[in-house]
Amino acid sequence: MRLVQILPGSGSKFFCENCARDGSLARGLRERGHEVVLGSLYLPLTPEPPTQAAPPPVFYGAVNLYLHHRFPSLGRLPPWLERLFDADTLLRLAGGLSGTTDAAALEGLTLSMLQGEEGGQAAELERLVRWLAEVRPDVVHLSNCLLLGLARRVRRGLGIPVACSLQDEDSWLDALGAPARARAWAILRERAADVELFLPVSAWYARFMGERLGLPAERLTVVPIGIDPSGLPAAPSTPRPGPPVIGFLSHVCERMGAGILAEAFLRLASGGRFPGLRLWFTGGSTGGDAAFLRRLKRDFARHGLRDRVRFVGSFERGERIRFLSSLTVLSVPVREGEAFGTFILEALAAGVPVVQPRLGGFSELVGDTGGGLLYEPNTPEALAEALAGLLGDPRRALALGATGREAVLARYTAERMAAALESAFGRLAPAAGRTP
Repeated sequence: MRLVQILPGSGSKFFCENCARDGSLARGLRERGHEVVLGSLYLPLTPEPPTQAAPPPVFYGAVNLYLHHRFPSLGRLPPWLERLFDADTLLRLAGGLSGTTDAAALEGLTLSMLQGEEGGQAAELERLVRWLAEVRPDVVHLSNCLLLGLARRVRRGLGIPVACSLQDEDSWLDALGAPARARAWAILRERAADVELFLPVSAWYARFMGERLGLPAERLTVVPIGIDPSGLPAAPSTPRPGPPVIGFLSHVCERMGAGILAEAFLRLASGGRFPGLRLWFTGGSTGGDAAFLRRLKRDFARHGLRDRVRFVGSFERGERIRFLSSLTVLSVPVREGEAFGTFILEALAAGVPVVQPRLGGFSELVGDTGGGLLYEPNTPEALAEALAGLLGDPRRALALGATGREAVLARYTAERMAAALESAFGRLAPAAGRTP
């Protein structure tokens, strides 16, 4: 099978679960003998996806895209200037600026992209289609449904089946203003007809998005996320020495619950029950998170706990493994929950138990792996109580981490994810399902 994956670049400024998933998929399919070609939208891909003979081309470069949408009177810029704005260094810089991950600030652009050939980026869509015609894939795989505007032109123009993963798109769409939000979901329901198969990452998200997009069950195939287990340390058999450490691994921002965890930590650390308790964050942030992070750090300093909180800047795979190996428990209390939670897999694979809110796909994943605790409601008080249950019972924490690790290694590996995707693609085009 020759597969093209169309992925939105994140600019490497924060831990992107979708990027990690897409990279694992590409590696897993290549290991199974398939040819996988990557194409990037908006920004260069993070280091997570595997390399290919030539760097993945970038379409809809973020700087040019914004300028043309914001200032349509500019018209077509000189080719040399467009190439300059699409330079890798400039795009990576743009990825860290405030507003690049702010849905409300990009409402018009979001709607225009969803409209595909009818939107303001039709010329760039044609450039992407010409590239696909040269690559000649058996299947085109879109990373998420915010890219559905590409599908109609690809499917009708090239006769190539299009599949689309589903993971947490609702968090972006529901952050739009009410009129834009209603319009965006209406466009998606219409454009969903241009995709042969949707691939949600959890059964919960399949039900959720099936209702939102009006999709029958037969057009949805759940493909759970899997991770690469190589290089992981053995699960600890005794509690780690030293003070206990609570960890957070995700985009360090308000939406992902960093503030909820910070407040829970202040409650636990101030009570005297857990002397020396530490809190470590990793996962990166963008310029738009700066004010939130300053507020967190002021709170820690005001309580005399600044020296017990650490923000770890690097979060590539090796650094994540070392980070997780130092934790007692991990919690990422996403305010509204999310579709899956790759950070749960990574923590459990390192033998670290998790404490998550009973929201979204967390119940499904924690329940299936047996690697942690669920709490509700998603408040600092409830989280502090759940964390205290594990911090005060190290043996129970070890047992949950060990159980979770066994489940991840048995059922949530990149190899199993790639095999499931291979089977799904085989139903789209018989030739696509054959392993060379």
